[in-house]
Amino acid sequence: MQERGYNQTDLIAHPLSLALGLDYRPGALKRKRETASQVGLSAVERRDNMQDAFFADPRFIRGRVVLVVDDVATTGSTLSSCSESLYQSGAADVFALTVARALPHHGLHQV
Repeated sequence: MQERGYNQTDLIAHPLSLALGLDYRPGALKRKRETASQVGLSAVERRDNMQDAFFADPRFIRGRVVLVVDDVATTGSTLSSCSESLYQSGAADVFALTVARALPHHGLHQV
């Protein structure tokens, strides 16, 4: 939002939730600390950068099946960190949906 002036993931997730009749809770999962840009980081650096970066509010998460939406998956570090936070807050299950998958260039293979 700060870089682009809009939230590209919100532009995907919100209409999707309306079309599928799902609850949309963008505030249920929040970044709890600033992280470095992932651009130019190796797979290991991306994982370390995203470690413990999110907070999931148990009031909205506990016992629920959660769908996390992201625009692009590169190494999966962001989605993995989000999922860990959601499970720690009591999610029954977590699924992820991305619009695009980055090609495995420059050593950014999943670790």
